[in-house]
Amino acid sequence: MARRRMIYEGKAKVLFEGPEPGTLVQYFKDDATAFNNKKKGTITGKGVLNNRISEYLMNRLNEIGVPTHFIRRLNMREQLVREVEIIPIEVVIRNVAAGSIATRFGIAEGTPLPRSIVEYYYKNDELNDPMVSEEHITAFGWATIQEIDEIIALSLRINDYLSGLFLGIGIKLVDFKLEFGRLWHESGDMQIVLADEISPDNCRLWDAKTNEKLDKDRFRRDMGNVEGAYQEVARRLGILPEAGPADAPAPDTVQ
Repeated sequence: MARRRMIYEGKAKVLFEGPEPGTLVQYFKDDATAFNNKKKGTITGKGVLNNRISEYLMNRLNEIGVPTHFIRRLNMREQLVREVEIIPIEVVIRNVAAGSIATRFGIAEGTPLPRSIVEYYYKNDELNDPMVSEEHITAFGWATIQEIDEIIALSLRINDYLSGLFLGIGIKLVDFKLEFGRLWHESGDMQIVLADEISPDNCRLWDAKTNEKLDKDRFRRDMGNVEGAYQEVARRLGILPEAGPADAPAPDTVQ
């Protein structure tokens, strides 16, 4: 069993020290949370599926010139990623009314929005990730105006590409959350890159014909067959492991 120094443990992933300077190993857990950690559970095989799904989508985005922290998948549950300085903002792109926006504005869930809407949330679990404006982001020094412009441009480009990709396999990209980080190069230059993951954990994915939910809302709303929904997304992307979602133990950690 490998022994690695743990850098950070989140709700769905663990970050370990990477094999080379400037790299991290991102381990995907089966743990599931909702409502800012108020609801907890386990989705069997979720970590394996999210690892594969995120690998596939990050590679596709890299191919069209979207910079990401992803380097390569190491095994069934781990990825090698570049170490970045995470910007403490969650960027949510909404194409269809669902979740909090439907509640806040009294819009029927499933209503197409007039255009894609970008929202910002301060990444802080203790404060329940409050919604913030560009004014808050710049005033508190979380990101500069130039960085926000870059983040918006990347987010909309990612949305356009993923919307088409998912529609091609009969899935509607309702909304999704992105995180970005600053990648510092040896030259001293800084680059904004996509970080974290893209998976049914942070995307609302509905069947394009039936509106059947194929994402973590099945866990949030106790709809059942959560594992089956994640597997269906992987199957349609053509990446479901032949042997199914096999397991791989987490490495021991060294303090």
